[in-house]
Amino acid sequence: MTFPSFGKLAVLGAALLTAACSQQADEAETQPTTEPVRWRMTSTFSGALALLGTMGKRVETEINRVSDGHFQIKFHDPGILAPAFETFDAVAYGAVEAGWSTSGYWAGKVPALQLFSSMPFGPGAAEYLAWFYEAGGRAMYEELYHRHGIHGLICGISPPEAAGWFREPITSIDDFKGLKIRFFGLGSKVLEKVGASPQLIAGGEIFQALELGTIDATEYSMPAVDYGLGFYAVAKNYYFPGWHQQASLFELLINDKAWTRLSPGQQAQLEAVCESNIRFGLSQGEAQQAEFLKRIEQEGVTIRTFDADTLRALEDAWHAVAADLSASDADFARVWASIQSFRTDYKRWSERGYLKN
Repeated sequence: MTFPSFGKLAVLGAALLTAACSQQADEAETQPTTEPVRWRMTSTFSGALALLGTMGKRVETEINRVSDGHFQIKFHDPGILAPAFETFDAVAYGAVEAGWSTSGYWAGKVPALQLFSSMPFGPGAAEYLAWFYEAGGRAMYEELYHRHGIHGLICGISPPEAAGWFREPITSIDDFKGLKIRFFGLGSKVLEKVGASPQLIAGGEIFQALELGTIDATEYSMPAVDYGLGFYAVAKNYYFPGWHQQASLFELLINDKAWTRLSPGQQAQLEAVCESNIRFGLSQGEAQQAEFLKRIEQEGVTIRTFDADTLRALEDAWHAVAADLSASDADFARVWASIQSFRTDYKRWSERGYLKN
C-alpha cells in the first residue's frame, strides 16, 4: 500500500479547509442568527405625521423594548435613505433592510398590491383583518411580495379617512369633471373615470399645491392627520364619508434575505410588534377623530356629506375600474375575487350581528 506524501496531505487538507470555509460563508448568508440585529428603515411618511408616521416610529421603539435592545430598527424620514415613493425598490434591492409604507403606492409595480392597502367602498377594519388573516389574504400578499425579494408584514391600520378638502362645494357627480385633485390609490382611478384629473403628490407638498391653485382639492387622511397639515387654511369644504378608504392597512417591508437571517424568535418578536401596532393604530385613530373634527370646524370649515346620488355614481365607477383591472392583470383578478367572495359571505353575519345606527 502506498501512502500519500506529507506535501500531498497538506494540499488536500488546505483544499478541504477552504471548501468548508466557503460552505460556511454561504450558509451564513441564509441561516438564522441569534446575534444582535441592527437595521435601517426608510419610510414613505414623516415620523412626525400623526398615526401614518407615528405607527412607523412605534415599530422602532417597541422592537427595541421587547427584545431588550438585542433587535434595533432605526426609523428614517423620507429622503434620508430613499425618496418617499422609492421605499419598495430600496427594500427589494437590499439598500436598506426595512421600509415603512402602505402598498397602495406600488400600483405601477404590482397592481394587485393596492387591494392590501385600501379599496373604494371596501371593508371596514374588522372585516378587512378577518379576510386578511383568516380567509387567504395573507398568503396572497406574501406571495406577491416574495416575487420581488420582499417579505411583507401588515403592521398597522387606521379608521376611515375623509373624502377630501375642496375649495368649492360638490353638488353632483358632474362637479368632478376637470377637477384637479390630489388623490391616492384605487380611488384616483375612480375619479379619473368620472372625469377628474387626479394627481399623486407627497404629503409634505400638498399644502403648497393647494395654496397656489396647482390643485383644486385634495384628500390625504383622517381629521387628526389633516388638521396637522393645515388644509383648513386654504380649503373650507371638508367632505365625508371616505368612500375610497374605509380602512387603511400599513406595512413593514423587509428585505427577504434580511428576514431569513433572523432567528425564529426574532421573527416572532417583529410579528408581535406589528400585531400590537394594529391595535394601537385602530384604537388611537378612532379615539382622536371627534376632537379634531371639532377643531377643524372652529377654523371656519364646513363639514359636508356627499349625497346618495354622488356616492352611487362613484360606486358604479369603482366597479367599472375593478373590472378593467381584473381583465388586465391576473393577480388583481385573483385577489379581487377572493375579497368579493369573502364579503358576500360576511354579510350573512354583519347584517344580523350588528346594530344599524
